[in-house]
Amino acid sequence: MIDKRVESLEAAVAGVKDGATVLVPGFGAVGIADNLLEALHDQGAKELTIVANNSGNGDHGLARLINSGRVRKVICSYPRSGDYSAFLKAYRAKSLELELVPQGTISERMRCAAAGLGGFFSPVSAGTKLADGKEQREIDGRLHVFEKPLKGDIALVKAAKADRWGNLVYRKSARNFNPVCAMAAELTVVEVETMVELGTLDPEAVVTPGIFVDRIVVAEPLKIGS
Repeated sequence: MIDKRVESLEAAVAGVKDGATVLVPGFGAVGIADNLLEALHDQGAKELTIVANNSGNGDHGLARLINSGRVRKVICSYPRSGDYSAFLKAYRAKSLELELVPQGTISERMRCAAAGLGGFFSPVSAGTKLADGKEQREIDGRLHVFEKPLKGDIALVKAAKADRWGNLVYRKSARNFNPVCAMAAELTVVEVETMVELGTLDPEAVVTPGIFVDRIVVAEPLKIGS
């Protein structure tokens, strides 16, 4: 019997090693697995590379990991959004490395990793500092930059509903980067609000099939500031 549920947040993030690359979906404050990020903080892994759209907010989740000195590098599109004080403090102290990647490029790099592709050429960032050190090629008269796949050791995914096989349904815009992150990691862990019985989910509504999911934990949305 396939049952990917685990009994606790601690069990969900067990085994994450120092130096791991962690894929963190979310857009602004939407679709982020804050409970799993808090559990990862408590788990103790350090020297982490975080791949995310933003660099965290306040002092919870990703920002808490940064404040605790557990993050070595952030690969993201928008480091300065919301309350980014944790990122700013670490970056100014030169304890945190930053790699800026355009939003569509970061998503496509993860998709390439999921699909087993060797990378892709994109005109985005051509002729800018973001292209420094990368292969560039003229295609149909336009300069393109070669982007490598971006694979995670673990993805911390947030979904609205799941069955025990790991089939996932998301809530509206909370879907954002969750599906591509789920496909691009060696280990995909899902924080879900509601578990449903097999056969309950409409197959047409399933965005992430269970083949991409390894662990599921049920958790209430984190109450920020509690």
